[in-house]
Amino acid sequence: MKKPFFGLTRPKLAYSGIDDTGPDIQEIPVPERIFFSRQIKKGEGPTISRGQEVRTGQRLRPLEDMRVCVTATATGVIGDVSVETDYSGRTTLSMSIETEPKDRWDPEFEQAGISAQSEDVLSYLSALPGISDLIPLVRRENPLDTILVSGFDRDLLTATNQLSLKTGAGNLARGIEIMKQMTGVNRVMVAAPPSLASEAERGGVEVRIQNPLYPGADPRLLVRSILGTTVLPSRPLTDVNVGVVSAEGVIAMGRAFQDQRPPVSKLLTVIGKDNRPVAVRARIGTPVGHLLNTLHIEVSGGDRLVLGGPMAGKGIYSVDVPVGPDTDAVMVQDKDHVIPPSSEPCINCGECVRACPARVPVNMLIRLLENGLFEEAAQQYDLLSCIECGLCSYVCMMRIPIFHYIMLGKHELALSGYLEESHG
Repeated sequence: MKKPFFGLTRPKLAYSGIDDTGPDIQEIPVPERIFFSRQIKKGEGPTISRGQEVRTGQRLRPLEDMRVCVTATATGVIGDVSVETDYSGRTTLSMSIETEPKDRWDPEFEQAGISAQSEDVLSYLSALPGISDLIPLVRRENPLDTILVSGFDRDLLTATNQLSLKTGAGNLARGIEIMKQMTGVNRVMVAAPPSLASEAERGGVEVRIQNPLYPGADPRLLVRSILGTTVLPSRPLTDVNVGVVSAEGVIAMGRAFQDQRPPVSKLLTVIGKDNRPVAVRARIGTPVGHLLNTLHIEVSGGDRLVLGGPMAGKGIYSVDVPVGPDTDAVMVQDKDHVIPPSSEPCINCGECVRACPARVPVNMLIRLLENGLFEEAAQQYDLLSCIECGLCSYVCMMRIPIFHYIMLGKHELALSGYLEESHG
């Protein structure tokens, strides 16, 4: 961290590079059981059952009216299938696959002759590694103006997307062409750090080289710096006819059509207790605990587990939580290094205001959030303008969990229907 002596400008946090993870990618063996979950509408029931055999790459449609499918990332049999509703009213379908040691690939993708313009292509590629949802980008009747392919990683100590671009640049041009055909968009650009300029140029499209400081790789900040377009964090980028996708996802798309197999693995960065990042490749659905055991990272009571990086990652409650298509990092923090939050009041030092890239008056915002005044926080102090970078909590000298309050406020507004009303 670089911080001026007088504290009059924002802190400068440099992103990690590929050299920090080392050149090798460690392959994680297939676990005995992999897990999937997907949010569904209340009242729907599953159409799959325990004991059903599946093959690697097979399309699974757990619900009859599901718009897209779940791809089996290993060969085996369906284990547990359950539908649960959490305290916030969201209903989730969860399922597991008890795996076999050897893959038997499902031939449907190859035999169907799927093309980028096929009507059912999304049922095979709805959740690519690095792209959790392609559906908003596919608007063939009214296509987006621009798609920006990002070669940056969004959090510190993470080099997943950069490593994908470094090692998979050969499939970048193919993936971009497929993306154009699938979405109907004409303009595709690649944004990358200086160290990956040559790899980015292999995409055959316009390239923008940047060396952003954190959180400059946030999609909205990238769009603003490269295209000069501003969009509210509470609204999707598609509102301004722009899409941002990761280089990993585009490369995975190119590789899928080359190999005639849907992608089943995810590249991610595992950050151990010594803060040393390691690049690994694991099947989507692999439990976090299996990753840690393979890497000989021990977890004990009081340690902190995070999906994501140290700034904007989300804490998880169990090592059974699976790797998802958008999981770029897993971090383990030793209990002795966890700094507990404080209940002390804000002293109005202004550090959070100076650090905020969205210019939110965080010192005033936190006063309303602490008292549960969520709508007032949105209306008076720009709660919905927060891009969720975590800098406010990072610089707070009183250790107030500002980021947690902000996430709670947004969650409660979503449950209350405020977001739909305010943008309706």
